[in-house]
Amino acid sequence: MNIAPHDILSVLRQYNPWWSGTRIPDLPTWRRAAFNEIDLWLRQPPAHRALLVSGARQVGKTTLMLQACDTLIAAQVPPQNVLYATFDHPLLKLAGLEQVLKLWREYEPAHEGVEYLFLDEIQFIRDWQTWLKHQVDFEKKRRITVTGSAAPLVTDGQESGVGRWHTIKLATLSFFEFLQIKRLAVPEIPDLSSLTQLFTWTPSQFNRVGESARPLVGHFHDYLMRGGFPQSALVPTAETAQKLLREDIVDKVLKRDMTALFGVRRVLELEQTFLYLCLHDGGLLDMTDLSKNLEVKKPTAINYINLLEAAHLIHRLPPYGYGKEILRARYKVYLADAAISASVLLKGKTMLQDAAALGTAVETAFFKHVFTRYYSVGIGFSYWRGKKNEEVDIVAQVQGRTIPFEVKYRHQNTGLGELKGMTAFCDQKKIDRGYVITREMTDFSLLPMENAPTHTVLLKIPAPLACYWLGRSELQPSNLQGRVE
Repeated sequence: MNIAPHDILSVLRQYNPWWSGTRIPDLPTWRRAAFNEIDLWLRQPPAHRALLVSGARQVGKTTLMLQACDTLIAAQVPPQNVLYATFDHPLLKLAGLEQVLKLWREYEPAHEGVEYLFLDEIQFIRDWQTWLKHQVDFEKKRRITVTGSAAPLVTDGQESGVGRWHTIKLATLSFFEFLQIKRLAVPEIPDLSSLTQLFTWTPSQFNRVGESARPLVGHFHDYLMRGGFPQSALVPTAETAQKLLREDIVDKVLKRDMTALFGVRRVLELEQTFLYLCLHDGGLLDMTDLSKNLEVKKPTAINYINLLEAAHLIHRLPPYGYGKEILRARYKVYLADAAISASVLLKGKTMLQDAAALGTAVETAFFKHVFTRYYSVGIGFSYWRGKKNEEVDIVAQVQGRTIPFEVKYRHQNTGLGELKGMTAFCDQKKIDRGYVITREMTDFSLLPMENAPTHTVLLKIPAPLACYWLGRSELQPSNLQGRVE
């Protein structure tokens, strides 16, 4: 389609105010933890690769890119050497990538030095993988960052992308980031570089920190209701936050993106599938039951599950084990954010009075924190179920070690009697350390497993503190060896 060059340039100049000597208006000064990794790849890239930032809608990918642009301009990079373009904009999408780059260089001539390209929602560009591969191979002076809200970014271009781009998976806000973005007062809590440090604490340390951390509980519950999307975190009420989140997911992701990116025609069936997962968050996925309830064929239901995972709305955990023991076992499904279920189901604050729903939300939130912090070092995540239906919620396998996590978000303190799955797993697999995520700040201590052959010790840690420390950690992925266990 022929589009007047001045129309395209008008859009580009709005997105790139630094070309005319103006800073980006109203750009948040607060930065997510992922900004440090992006900044590293822009300033001192460990390898000559493009940077691919993937994540769900509204998690802050665009803000991160604009903050990176602003940082480069502040560091005296020639403004004409920095380009930001979003292909979610209808004119830029119609014009195409090559036309955008051609006009950029015709009207903003290159200066000496590196060129920085920030291309938002790249999945709307046809054959973007081939283009990006060519750029990495032959345009050595360019450093390119692209973002997208769907996993075709990774899956469709996986083979050609090997060695050509580095992927950062941007999740929703951590609990620590939520506190920071809302500028909430936080009690004085000691820094931890690793949760393993807690295994050396004394009872008095657990008591003292647990008592001082009590104000975190109310904020943590607000976080579970609002979710970790920056926009929903900042609106006045949790009900408004849930309404916005529901509209973004149902109207923009399920009804618009799925049609545009994947050609989904039966949007109602896809929406019903997602609603089913919201009702079974943190549970085992029974495809036969799902197909029967929604009256869709099993291959169709499986395809919908794959699409929802591609859109960063769900995570699937396989069962722990190898070979025949897991071939027919079911996957466990977590939503991408703890507030999604309550928002889609319009629960409002009633979630806090529903012990089961609240426990599920905590388990979902905790999994997201563990996954976000450690996925980049190749950690595998699964769940375990024994022959007597004992279960361990999350099992992480990191650099030769197996680390189990069990969520017990209840008012009473947790004893070994409530941890039959954890004790059976640790006994069978000879695990020496495990984690139990609790509710009460008084339920914060070490719990030795009596008569365990490996002298197993469990660490009981309240969920608000566990998520706070996992979110606060600024460890680089390359330095994570031994940090979790």
